[in-house]
Amino acid sequence: MSADRERQLILDAQGGSHAAFRELVELHMRQVYDLAYGFVDDHDDADDVAQEVFVKVYHALKSFRRESGFSTWLYRITSNCALDRLKQRKRSLARFLPMEDSHATRVAVHQAADQNEQSVLIERSLHELPTLQRAVVILRHMDGFSTKQVSDILKCSEGTVKTHLHRGLKKMRKKLAHLKDGSV
Repeated sequence: MSADRERQLILDAQGGSHAAFRELVELHMRQVYDLAYGFVDDHDDADDVAQEVFVKVYHALKSFRRESGFSTWLYRITSNCALDRLKQRKRSLARFLPMEDSHATRVAVHQAADQNEQSVLIERSLHELPTLQRAVVILRHMDGFSTKQVSDILKCSEGTVKTHLHRGLKKMRKKLAHLKDGSV
């Protein structure tokens, strides 16, 4: 879709056109879901986050000033909703799991290794990163955003993005070093 068409859809939706808003949702739903899933690693939660995102977009669309691109604005909302979902999940789990069970994590990693599922190990190492490092890695390397775009989405400096990207990738490389040797 052309930028002019998207701009017109935004203007129409801001003017109250439900059909234009529906088309914007259809245009961006897959990207929003994929980004949410990258954060929360759960299909149901990703669905919930995507729905929450579009409800928020619907209510905030009239205030969208086009200072940044629509996709950047949408991804910022998605990132914030997904991070909120992770915080809620963490609080809920904290009530039931007072201490992290590192043995269970080790067992799960060994099971994945035994099954020769490198992608499972890579995804697991990604989801073991601290939240901001994971967000930066997902946005920068999986979604292909520039450092500037990631800093706009996460509302932090480009230097902070670079630092979290470097640290996140370093941790992933360390956790996945055995894959490089060919021994899974």
